[in-house]
Amino acid sequence: METQHMQHHHHHHFVLVHGSCHGAWCWFKLAAKLKADGHRVTAIELGGSGIDTRRLDEIRSVSPLMSFMGSLPKEEKVVLVGHSYGGIGTSLAMERFPTKISVGIFISAYMPHHESPPSVLIQEYFKRLPDGFAMDCEFTFEEGPEQPPTSVMFGNNFLKKAYTNCQPEDIELAMALVKPSWLYPKEMESKDMLTKENYGSRKRVFIVCEGDNVVPEEIQKWMISNYKPNEVKVVEKAGHMAMITKPQQLSQLLQEIAAKYN
Repeated sequence: METQHMQHHHHHHFVLVHGSCHGAWCWFKLAAKLKADGHRVTAIELGGSGIDTRRLDEIRSVSPLMSFMGSLPKEEKVVLVGHSYGGIGTSLAMERFPTKISVGIFISAYMPHHESPPSVLIQEYFKRLPDGFAMDCEFTFEEGPEQPPTSVMFGNNFLKKAYTNCQPEDIELAMALVKPSWLYPKEMESKDMLTKENYGSRKRVFIVCEGDNVVPEEIQKWMISNYKPNEVKVVEKAGHMAMITKPQQLSQLLQEIAAKYN
C-alpha cells in the first residue's frame, strides 16, 4: 500500500472542457476515477450547456472557462483537457493563460495551428466530412447558407453514432441532457487569436480515439500532422466518447501525461 501511495504524491488539477451539445456531466466517470486517485478535477460548464440555464442567444462565448482560469492563484498550474469542440476553448485558454497550464491535452479534439484563426480548422473539419455525416443534427446558419453553421444540436440517431461502444444507459443519459450549442464561426475568425509565443509555446498532447464516428480518425491524424503535438497517445476501441467508454484507461493516461509535463 505504502509504495502505491508514494507514486501518487504529485496531485494535479485537471480542468476538463466538454464538446458540442454536451456539458460538465459527460465527464462523470472520468472525474470519479481521477478524484479517487487524489487529484483535483474541475469540469467546466460552458455557457448555455449542461445545467447552465441561459438560452443560446444570450451567451456565445467560452467565457466560463476564461473566468475560471482567471480566478486561479497566480502560481497554480493546471492540466487542461479538451474533448472534441472543447479543443477550441482549450487552445484559447492556453493562449490567454500560458503560464497557468502545464500541458494541454486534446482528446479527439480540435487542435488549431497558431498560424491561423480557429475558424480555419472548423471549416477544414466540415470540408473533410463524408456526405450525409450529420444525419439528424440540426444546424442554424445565421451567417448565410454558404458559411459554416452557427449552432448545432445533435439528433438522437447522430448521438447513437457518437456514442459507439457506450452502454445503452449512457446514450439515454446523453439524449436527456444534450442541448444546442454555438459553433461561433464569426468570433473565431480574427487573425491574432492564437500566437506562437503563447499557445504555440505550450506543451500539447493529442489523444487519438480509435473508432471515432464524430471526429473520424483520418481527421484526427490530419490535425496531428497539421500541427505536431509533443506526443500522441491512442485509446483503442474508444469511439468518440472515450471518457465514457474507457474512463479507467483515460484516467491512467491523463495522470501519466500530467506527471511527465509537471
